[in-house]
Amino acid sequence: VLVAPASANVIGKIANGIADDMLTTTVMACPCKKIVSPAMNHNMYHNPIVQDNIEKLKHFGYEIITPATGMLANGDIGDGRMPEESVLFEAVVKEIACEKDLAGKKVLISAGATREPIDPVRFITNHSSGKMGYALARAAMHRGAEVTVVAAHTDVEPPLFVNVVPVQTAAEMYDAIVSRAQDYDFVIKAAAVADYTPAVTADNKIKKKDGDMSIPLVRTKDILKALGENKRPGQILCGFSMETENVLENSRKKLESKHCDMICANSLKSAGAGFGTDTNIVTLITKNSEESLELMSKEQVAHKILDKLLAIVQP
Repeated sequence: VLVAPASANVIGKIANGIADDMLTTTVMACPCKKIVSPAMNHNMYHNPIVQDNIEKLKHFGYEIITPATGMLANGDIGDGRMPEESVLFEAVVKEIACEKDLAGKKVLISAGATREPIDPVRFITNHSSGKMGYALARAAMHRGAEVTVVAAHTDVEPPLFVNVVPVQTAAEMYDAIVSRAQDYDFVIKAAAVADYTPAVTADNKIKKKDGDMSIPLVRTKDILKALGENKRPGQILCGFSMETENVLENSRKKLESKHCDMICANSLKSAGAGFGTDTNIVTLITKNSEESLELMSKEQVAHKILDKLLAIVQP
């Protein structure tokens, strides 16, 4: 049951067991999950009595959708605006889209393309859009997991109901992931991280001159290797391998050298796979198996990846 918009009056009735109309009677009689979207005047929403009633609903297992901030019915600007319909829809989908086979699990995912600054104007990056990482985050969230995404630059909006940690550089991503990894059951490295970064970042824009120019580069820290070397017992580590040749051979070497449980390998030369697309073609490589998937949407690929990782935990 989704109650949207939920007025202070309705919230107060339900929180205190009053069922004197069709809505409150229906809500009281339903044993299913209940989602409430408060929508009202800013001051009314922040009234301690209303906030206490909202906390009561949370105590009894109701999910509360945080109101949006914006123009309210009385012309004021503030909290209390009902969120967009897409937000309400996603709240319902989160509950009903999938079996919650990841309930109680914590999933850490990296997504997007890091940017390594040359000067205040220029940077080194790659073509990753972040679509695969965000598809994994959405799929894991739909399956009941608590999801955190460490996101570098992306071309798409992050999914709702996941925690997003924004970063820019490979060094920032290393710190954000390694400092959190021990608390997670699954770590999936889907980001495209720069292997090299400028040795020195100029404070001012580097001006164009006659002749050629070279930029000294230094190696960035290997995030996947650090995760593999410090993996806690029971933790599942999954990496990605984007190749242009010898895909399976190079990916299996990566699986072993980085101490991963699985590598998702794909070729940049395969039509429908690679950067920026809504589809992908991957091969899931574990110590004892290789499973090649057909062309499918990145959402479908994400669920196949999660299925395989769960099979490693529960063979």
